[in-house]
Amino acid sequence: MEGAVVARCGRKRTRNRKARKCKSFALRHCRPVRDMAAVGQRLVACMLNISEARGRDVVAQVAHAAIACRGGQWREGTTVLNVFSDEEYNRSVITIVARIDVIGEAVLAACERACGLIDMTAHAGIHPCMGSVDLVPFYPLGEKVGLEECATEARALALALTSRVDGTSAFFFGSADVPRNRGLAQRRREMGWFKKVVDMSTIHPDVGPSPQRRYGLTGVGASPYVMNCNVTIDTQDLAVGRKVAAALRESGEAGLPGIQVLALPHEGAVEIACNVKSIPCSSSWAGTVPWPAFSISGRAYHHVPARLITARVAQLAGTHGVAVRGTALVGFTPRECRVLAEWALTLGIGEFWTKQHQLYM
Repeated sequence: MEGAVVARCGRKRTRNRKARKCKSFALRHCRPVRDMAAVGQRLVACMLNISEARGRDVVAQVAHAAIACRGGQWREGTTVLNVFSDEEYNRSVITIVARIDVIGEAVLAACERACGLIDMTAHAGIHPCMGSVDLVPFYPLGEKVGLEECATEARALALALTSRVDGTSAFFFGSADVPRNRGLAQRRREMGWFKKVVDMSTIHPDVGPSPQRRYGLTGVGASPYVMNCNVTIDTQDLAVGRKVAAALRESGEAGLPGIQVLALPHEGAVEIACNVKSIPCSSSWAGTVPWPAFSISGRAYHHVPARLITARVAQLAGTHGVAVRGTALVGFTPRECRVLAEWALTLGIGEFWTKQHQLYM
């Protein structure tokens, strides 16, 4: 089923099939030499979600802000691996990777630029969102950085953003939500993120004033790596998509562990949009074929592979007489993310997302 996993292409879907081949090439040929291994040990990823995709120049400016110091010089130890934009959703995911000691300033610079350019009073898109900067998750990639350090960076970022950009506000999730450690889905429900119309006056953020329409509300947190895997089913019937999503999510009757799901109309079909959380390794779930695994501070984690998500969606949709059109990963798996970041930083490439084809093909 892995062959069923295809990446999206074109203006709305910025990574194509060649890009997936590029990542496979990198995993085969970027051998972890000593310098690269040392670089990788303290790396952190941030999948910055912003509420803009139709203004490509705006998205590019936000991405560039993460890697540029004052004066335009490269922010050493920082790279942007990928920029994934969906015009129908009007949402972009920018994959920023840096050492733990510089990740905060890189992401903060990108957040400030996004707040200056994206006005939520003029925003329109199918995907749920609440903020110009909608989501700022920090994920540890290296063996010598843990969730507590990422949580510290997350909390510091929220405080800095709300002090530098007057009118912004934020809520915490995951390890940054001290001491309750509530997950992103729970915090979003509490804040009203899933509602079509939200009364901002009823929201009580963790940092900053009551949310303003101009900037909205930003979720900031830290957790083990979360991958995005979207499966398109060949129907326009959103009710069928919601039934598939309800059965697929981890609490569902055919649920997969660590899977959180939305069913959304998309490009004349329905997209089963999955957040794939990394969870502590458990043989009771993985069965006979090991799932992709990595470690955080000596503890082993793994995640459901895309091929299994695709197969389960195909099974569930098939009961309604609906076929699967295709599957797309937004960005990278945890292993791909670290390997490519090690390579980019060893070579001193900050604008990695603009150079993938030049480097590999």
